[in-house]
Amino acid sequence: MPFSAASAQPSPARLPHTAAARAIRLALATAIPAALLLGSAAARAAAASEPAAADAAALQEVVVTATRREERAQDVPVSASTLGGAPLAALTTTGEDLRVLSGRVPSLNVESSFGRAYPRFYIRGYGNADFHLNASQPVSLVLDDVVQENPILKGFPMFDLERVEVLRGPQGTLFGRNTPAGVVKFDSARPSFTMGGYLSASDATYNTANIEGAFNLPASPTLALRFSGLYQHRDNWVNNGFTGEKDKYEGYNERAGRAQALFKPNDDFEALLNVHGRSLNGTARLFRANIFQPGTNDFVPGFRPDTVYYDQNSHNEQRLQTYGANLRLQWNLGSVMLHSITGWESIHVYSRGDIDGGYGAVYAPPYGPGFIPFDDETADALPSHQQVTQEFRVESRGDSHLSWQAGAYYFYEGITVNSYAYDVLFGGGAQSELEVSKQTNHAWALFGSVADDLSEQVNVRAGVRYTQDRKSFGTLSYTATDSTSLQGNVFSADPSASNVSWDLSGVYKVTPEVNTYARVATGFRAPSIQPASPFGPQSEASSEKITSYELGVKGELLNRRLRFDADVFDYEVKDLQIAAVGGASNQTTLLNAKKSVGRGVELDLQARPVDPLLITANASYNFTKLEDRSLSVAVGGSVPPGDIQNQGYQLPGAFGPVNYAYIDGNPLPQAPKWVANATLRYGIPFAGGELYGYTDWSYRSEVNFFLYRAAEFTGKPLTLGGLRVGYIWDQGRYEVAAFGRNVTNKIVAVGGIDFNNLTGFINEPRIWGGQFSAKF
Repeated sequence: MPFSAASAQPSPARLPHTAAARAIRLALATAIPAALLLGSAAARAAAASEPAAADAAALQEVVVTATRREERAQDVPVSASTLGGAPLAALTTTGEDLRVLSGRVPSLNVESSFGRAYPRFYIRGYGNADFHLNASQPVSLVLDDVVQENPILKGFPMFDLERVEVLRGPQGTLFGRNTPAGVVKFDSARPSFTMGGYLSASDATYNTANIEGAFNLPASPTLALRFSGLYQHRDNWVNNGFTGEKDKYEGYNERAGRAQALFKPNDDFEALLNVHGRSLNGTARLFRANIFQPGTNDFVPGFRPDTVYYDQNSHNEQRLQTYGANLRLQWNLGSVMLHSITGWESIHVYSRGDIDGGYGAVYAPPYGPGFIPFDDETADALPSHQQVTQEFRVESRGDSHLSWQAGAYYFYEGITVNSYAYDVLFGGGAQSELEVSKQTNHAWALFGSVADDLSEQVNVRAGVRYTQDRKSFGTLSYTATDSTSLQGNVFSADPSASNVSWDLSGVYKVTPEVNTYARVATGFRAPSIQPASPFGPQSEASSEKITSYELGVKGELLNRRLRFDADVFDYEVKDLQIAAVGGASNQTTLLNAKKSVGRGVELDLQARPVDPLLITANASYNFTKLEDRSLSVAVGGSVPPGDIQNQGYQLPGAFGPVNYAYIDGNPLPQAPKWVANATLRYGIPFAGGELYGYTDWSYRSEVNFFLYRAAEFTGKPLTLGGLRVGYIWDQGRYEVAAFGRNVTNKIVAVGGIDFNNLTGFINEPRIWGGQFSAKF
């Protein structure tokens, strides 16, 4: 019987969650005025006592582009965090990919079942766990003012960056569709008219190498060039315990480059051309069969991170190439500034892995580890992909109390997705099935925003955006190895949607050092489509819409030695798109839940209590809940019925009976309630330079891997620590450092696969290494 995740059968009786809801609302109701009053009182006290003279050890001013203009973060009525400079370099120059950003700012989680190639972002518990190559996400990634829509584009590595901004809450007015949860924004270092550059090289455990550099060349008084590049490598270090092969998996070679040309003939015009590319060759995500003890999320006795057990004919590889270019033009027309942003991106990717995570099957012994009901090895590929975007935006200039901007936006994406299955047990690993899906997406939008200083203390802002989005999708499903040999089954869909997103906010300046703000914003995610497969039909989810409320306070105190940003928020998503991943029928199905809710508190602090000491700390609490009493999803066949919370009913499936669970009241997948991060840096003068120590620690509480709840697929809390000791000399030109990542060697499961066995995959291992960098 085809997989059907929703059921019309009545929901069993259950206790309402009114007590918990009342407690959360009470906490929020108390926290909102408390945060505002505390900020106001502290500001007035500080204003009376702070000296007027500037402090040489003051924190650097933080500038963000959350409103598409450069503004002080303190003045922007958006919950925003930034990463840049040495704290960002400590993360990016040690061989890490974008997943290292997880937990570094409030309410941000990043995970992947696809490895380095395909990160999935979650803000305030709101994201998408779908792993397919045409999946959309409610968190948008914007690289150099160009949206990176496909999930593979979101994995472009971090190097030679000016800053990273994380904007929490709907950003639909100025950043467009598919931003209802927020935006993660990367800005590359721009060319300048000063010659110079830098080079950084590090090596660590498993020969984890990271080499990056940039060279800035003023070619003429009107033309500046900047070339930057990255090379990352890790040796294979995971063994195949079944075949006896040593150091077989988990290595990679990553290369990326960027060339920029800035043409600025005068103060009234500039053109910035950016050409970039990426190449990745290595191991796909390693899935590990039966690593959980039944009824718990503890690893089985004898579990080893450095060993998997794969079939003799199993093949694991990941190949990826991306290419892109963008052209940003800017004209100063006196009273207005005109911007044009043109972007083009293209991807080619192939990723193949052993999905069941073991060897053999019950019908083809020997098999293991544990019980393997059937073999499953698959691959996904993007043989063809094109993305084209164009934005025109005009903004006001001058010192008027009233400022505005308006624009038009166009988006096109055309992709072909190939999905393969392989016969490892009887076919020597030969291809056995093929599905070809094609999708085109056209979208356009008109938008505008306005801000007005009603007085010296009060600023109000409003924005609106109208969007049209249309997709065309089709799948050909073949049971042969060659698409030309058989006519496949044809599935198609043509969803479209239009939407008006808006936001309204206000800023009240309590003192020159402290602002409070309030914001209400809406956003939407366009319809999504899931390809058909041999195990189930094509599925489709209609657009989802969010309304979010936020109150916050931002300030700089103690002569700018202390910076704080605190907010409370509450949001509701109607027709939430969810991906029912896996289940006993091995089929991912898109659904719409009636709604989900989220609320929480976020805090971000930076302090320099004494000159050589810099401390940062941030934390967030996120409560999320699905609300749909009639919605149920299939539970993986590996989960014993007694371990399923809110178990519903049972239906026949392709591989036997399928258990279903109701998901009403469950948290969203991969939505930790608590996220926290702290860093500390202390430096002392030494031999004409600076000797320093630096440590960073991130924490996230437990997460649910799937929409249903079961102990085996509940991820344990994860704390990751980093250490760094270094010496900087010659006025900051040279640096040598020793570092460690995941210094406590904490290993937990960060995701799972449920349809075959108790399969999981784990976080990155501990590494120790050294680094040298030079500026010139």
